[in-house]
Amino acid sequence: MLKILLPTLMLVPTIWLVPSKWLWPTTLLHSLIIALVSLTWLINLSEVGWSSLGPYLATDALSTPLLVLTCWLLPLMILASQNHTASEPANRQRMYITLLTSLQFFLILAFGATEVIMFYVMFEATLIPTLILITRWGNQAERLNAGTYFLFYTLAGSLPLLVALLLLQNNAGSLSLLTLTYSPPAQLSTYGDKLWWAACLLAFLVKMPLYGVHLWLPKAHVEAPVAGSMILAAVLLKLGGYGMMRMLTVLEPLTKELSYPFIIFALWGVIMTGSICLRQTDLKSLIAYSSVSHMGLVVGGILIQTPWGFSGALILMIAHGLPPPPFLLANTNYERTHSRTMVLARGYKWSSPYDSMMIYCKSGQPGPSPLPNLMGELMIIVSLFNWSWWTLALTGAGTLITAGYSLYMFLMTQRGPLPAHIIALEPSHSREHLLMALHLLPLILLILKPELIWGWAA
Repeated sequence: MLKILLPTLMLVPTIWLVPSKWLWPTTLLHSLIIALVSLTWLINLSEVGWSSLGPYLATDALSTPLLVLTCWLLPLMILASQNHTASEPANRQRMYITLLTSLQFFLILAFGATEVIMFYVMFEATLIPTLILITRWGNQAERLNAGTYFLFYTLAGSLPLLVALLLLQNNAGSLSLLTLTYSPPAQLSTYGDKLWWAACLLAFLVKMPLYGVHLWLPKAHVEAPVAGSMILAAVLLKLGGYGMMRMLTVLEPLTKELSYPFIIFALWGVIMTGSICLRQTDLKSLIAYSSVSHMGLVVGGILIQTPWGFSGALILMIAHGLPPPPFLLANTNYERTHSRTMVLARGYKWSSPYDSMMIYCKSGQPGPSPLPNLMGELMIIVSLFNWSWWTLALTGAGTLITAGYSLYMFLMTQRGPLPAHIIALEPSHSREHLLMALHLLPLILLILKPELIWGWAA
């Protein structure tokens, strides 16, 4: 673990001491080396039990793919942010990269923690850099409102979790993930126990987010700069799913009875947020609502607690963060047209064929065949159907609507005549090609070797 944590920490003095003209190349190279070294975790991947075990940190089949995704994302965020921060003073650019680095540091500690309280502290610590990114580097005045929503939704969900964890510590005597799974199941029968169950999961359901407590996400996504959107979609939402998977082993046998309303909300959310996507005019807003829709499937897959459900949820969480993220392509669109309104960027296929990758990328959400998205969604839909065949009506309608809004987005941005105001656009840059390649390489790896992200349930 230290071979990744220490270089990540040493990236901070590097950022502040390197000359301005070498700032971006140096930090990019440093973070890329960290990302490549993190791939060694996949080599040591053990399907059962823990590896890289230390006193406070360890990796297993569930946390390793998320840790590698976190490390891989930092160089990509640095590459994506270079253009829109270039006009800012040098110190502000340094501060921006420092925040991204601190986010990576907190996320590694969160995913690698073997102690639940340490996971909780790091889970909360990721709020601070993300909030600063949204409120300081966002595009519009609404960013302050988005930051407030983001902060208070997450904090309101997290406070009951802290109380629930302290109660668990009091009863079990330890909060180590290494021993919690082996502790005898508690006799949970009172109303207080049921509230404790809800408190344990609420913070993670808000973070996913579950439909009903999702309003912070579209606001945060739309107002955040490109790096903020990338880390939010690719990793921060996954903290919720990861936390749920870790906690559900302790919450037996209550989950069997109490999870019904949450599964219904999650699957209903797939349909509702998909329907909202069909009405969006703002490209980033559409992509944000589609994230809520996909995380609804993940919540359903986790809460039914079957091996296929768990595996499908983990695969979909990784796959949701990896295909060339829609936010990245929306940003390249925005850098050229200076508008997120889809109608104003029609016929983009003719002016920039490279950005027609948007088609495949966005259709990567319903899942064309080679991509891991399809595997994850099929596993979740099949396991839900096996659990109760009524779920097929909701997941089937959700899949149909997802295909509908993906097609709608493609037709609105790529087809049609070119508007007169976007005839003279910049060509795509080598920086953007490199960014695309660095997204596609891990995707090809997962297509060829999908067992890397099956988790310990498969």
